[in-house]
Amino acid sequence: MKTRYILSNNIIINFLKKLFYIITNGKKSSIKLFVLLCGISFFCIAPILAQKKSDNQYGLFFTKSYKKTVRIQFKLISNLIVVPVKINDSDTLNFILDTGVSTILLTDPLVAKKINVITSRKVKISGVGNGEAQTASVSSGNSIKMGEMIGHNQNIVVLDNDFLGISEVLGVKIDGIFGYDIFNFFVVSIDFTTSTISLEKPDTFKYKSFKGEKFPLNIIDTKPYLKDVFLVDKQSKTPLNMMIDTGAGHAISLDLTSDSQIKLPEKTVAAQLGKGLSGVINGHLGRINKIVFGKFELVGVVASFPDSLSYKKKLIDASKRNGNIGCEILRRFIVTFNYSENYILLKPIYSKLKEEFEHNMSGIEFVAKGSNLTDYFIETVEKDSPGDISGFKVGDQIIAINNTKTSDDNLSNIYKTLQKKEGRTISMLVLRDGKFYLNSFKLRRII
Repeated sequence: MKTRYILSNNIIINFLKKLFYIITNGKKSSIKLFVLLCGISFFCIAPILAQKKSDNQYGLFFTKSYKKTVRIQFKLISNLIVVPVKINDSDTLNFILDTGVSTILLTDPLVAKKINVITSRKVKISGVGNGEAQTASVSSGNSIKMGEMIGHNQNIVVLDNDFLGISEVLGVKIDGIFGYDIFNFFVVSIDFTTSTISLEKPDTFKYKSFKGEKFPLNIIDTKPYLKDVFLVDKQSKTPLNMMIDTGAGHAISLDLTSDSQIKLPEKTVAAQLGKGLSGVINGHLGRINKIVFGKFELVGVVASFPDSLSYKKKLIDASKRNGNIGCEILRRFIVTFNYSENYILLKPIYSKLKEEFEHNMSGIEFVAKGSNLTDYFIETVEKDSPGDISGFKVGDQIIAINNTKTSDDNLSNIYKTLQKKEGRTISMLVLRDGKFYLNSFKLRRII
């Protein structure tokens, strides 16, 4: 943002006259010279002061105005992009960078109190999920900082209850979610090979073919949509309108009610797919034959199929959306979003493109508890899955997996272990009702 300065011609002429008079009157006017030199200094630093004032307006800026690009390190946790954020000079908080949200969301009301976020009014918010709308509070005039990027006069929505429970699902403390303004103010490049996000001012960003294949984006209701996607099977090639969702850990989610050509695969499993702003998202998991966009073909993709009760009825303009693409696909590319010119760049990471799409082959889902989120408990066990057949039960505390203490590991790595190498033997030591049980099973593809 540039600030212009207009000085009256009379002020400039009078200033120059006085300066000339002082210079021609020698030492007697040394004090006046000092004062006017201060005036000169003021005119020199006025743009800086005015720029500082300008930066306090709503928007996002670089802390060093001469920079064209800033880079921020992130952590990829269960396929979610977690970035360091400060609000109102707080300690560092963990936020998920999510193209699917239009505002800054503080998920933990206790954190809001700790960092002195003052709320002014109540609102109801809703999204996907089987439950009802949730209550939240709105706070205005906040600052937000991520690396060398800063935002002023930001509105923040504070949930009245941390009903999402993202921290327990990921095993890492998550304080909030944000997205739209970052993508709207900057060209955002996400490099999954270096775990780096690059923010660049749109007026300095130049497209070059080596940065990736270009696809047009439609920004609808603050969310990015990609049309050049096709669902391919042996008999048909169905065009899809897909939201690009960095806040989704799955590969792809498809709405069965949006197009008659989208059908459940022959082999599926009922599953709790996650949580939305309106509660639990139930549905099915299954493999689809092929997804094609541009020159890229992805085969055997594990897809989510949310049921209509927890999905479609909660979405605005849902009939125009066939589903979303999440980070299990996106992480196979260097992804660049350019909202100002309505396109996305996808540069393939060939080593990751070769990776097969897998699901948790144990049938066991976990939840993290304890002050450090390092106590892991079984939350669900899929019927007839390897975990179920081996006798593991909901509520069991996992002490060790393959002779490695789980408290020394993280939940994301544990899930990776359970997604690789079908036939691999997994041993688990659990604590149940004060007694230890050791059992093992072999990983098996459920879908």
